[in-house]
Amino acid sequence: MGGPAAVATGSGHGYAHLINHSRPWWKNTRMVRLNLCIALLLITSTTNGYDGSMMNGLQSLPQWNDAFDHPNGGKLGLLSAIQNIGSVAAYPFSPYVSDGLGRRAAVILGATIMCIATVLQTASHSVGMFIGARFLIGFGLTFAAAAAPVLITEIAYPTQRGPATSLYNTLWFLGSIIAAWTTFGTFHIPTSWSWRIPSAIQALPSVVQLSLVWFIPESPRWLCSKGRDEQALRVLAYYHADGNKEDPLVEYEFEEIRAAIQFDREVAANVGWLSFFRTPGNRRRLRIMLAIAFFSQWSGNNLIAYYMNKIFTAIGIVDPTTQLLINGILNIYNFIIAIIAGLLCDKIGRRPLFIASTIGMFVFWVLQTACFALYSEKGDIRAAHTFIAMIFLFYAFYDIAFTPLIVAYTVEILPFPLRAKGFTIFNFALSVSLIFNQYINPIALKALGWKYYIVYVCWLAFEIGFIWKFLIETKNRTLEETAALFDGEDTAEHLAEHAAANAGIGEPAEREKASSAEDAIEEIKAA
Repeated sequence: MGGPAAVATGSGHGYAHLINHSRPWWKNTRMVRLNLCIALLLITSTTNGYDGSMMNGLQSLPQWNDAFDHPNGGKLGLLSAIQNIGSVAAYPFSPYVSDGLGRRAAVILGATIMCIATVLQTASHSVGMFIGARFLIGFGLTFAAAAAPVLITEIAYPTQRGPATSLYNTLWFLGSIIAAWTTFGTFHIPTSWSWRIPSAIQALPSVVQLSLVWFIPESPRWLCSKGRDEQALRVLAYYHADGNKEDPLVEYEFEEIRAAIQFDREVAANVGWLSFFRTPGNRRRLRIMLAIAFFSQWSGNNLIAYYMNKIFTAIGIVDPTTQLLINGILNIYNFIIAIIAGLLCDKIGRRPLFIASTIGMFVFWVLQTACFALYSEKGDIRAAHTFIAMIFLFYAFYDIAFTPLIVAYTVEILPFPLRAKGFTIFNFALSVSLIFNQYINPIALKALGWKYYIVYVCWLAFEIGFIWKFLIETKNRTLEETAALFDGEDTAEHLAEHAAANAGIGEPAEREKASSAEDAIEEIKAA
């Protein structure tokens, strides 16, 4: 499929000399406050992670199986997939709430719906009520999950944006860990509270957010897009420069935001859904967004995440306590690796992490397939034990890219006017792939056994070729410069020069270029 032609060049350090290195961020009160706000937004992802692990754990609880008539096959698939069906139902509305009312308002709406839905889930006394509550959880999650990572990437300090946004999807595992150990802890409760307690705890992240979300600033990009430039400048100055509106970094960021929004609206015409098909740059964005969304769910990981107990039973590990214990340890392991990889994304780069991830997953999925086959055909207990080790090694490679980077990479390659809509497309593709997996996997695994693993071997080989050919490196750039890369290196450089010149930190020649660029925009508007 060709060599690594997708690597972007350019230094990407237009703002590097403007960063204040006089003191670390943890000694800056306002930076600490900003990062606490970001941490509050990050926990949105824990709700999603909690759900996947909770459903996995509930399947090992006899009390839950008795309450819902031992679901299996298509019924079990529906119980797992219904949350994502609810998510899909909210996608037509979520970008308009985020773009129209603001990122923060979308988080508030989503958290409120999830709190109500979790009460219904905990009180469920029938399969229908349980399914309806899980649908509503997914519906609310879409509003919060569509806005939270976007707000994180739009308010974060420039040098912390990549790691901060990468932590969003990583905290999926925090929710997963809490759910895994909660179901493990409630396993010995003889009543229905063994599954009702984990159901109730699912509301905790939303309750915390609703209590504290009022302290989170609104996105300066969103404020600029609504003509509230002075308020946007105050937010940037307060959190990025101790309130100094004339700080060179703040002026640079502010001017670049304004220039990017103006360019996308008036020159690139990036203002609606059809914009994703109108330009080569937007078509490249769409291709990569859809690919990493499907890759993140169709790499075999969800076969393990949602149906681990079925797989363990197939290889002879039938004790529920052992199944829950392995699940809990695996989630802690995943969480640690994903955090480390996310924090290193600006040092190593997005592209090397994605390439290493896909190659490693392919290798260890092949080995998993071989072990599964050996146990299924010959009853080799050593193969069963090796299979568990291969699961841990497979996830190590999945976690270095597809856990921390899929959300961070998606939101940073999108220009502001398309960011909410583009992220909705990404989430829609992700949910469709999840629904397919959750419904088809138990049926296919039951019918084909270990042979079903061969399907994922072929798919992972395709992923390696796609990532190698098409993924663009984006590290060490501002949000606006990163998005502009897909429209050509010249566009990214133009935005940097324009921001520097208008902020008064560029050379006279750069200021002249910026003036000429503004004249060109006006000419296009008048044409």
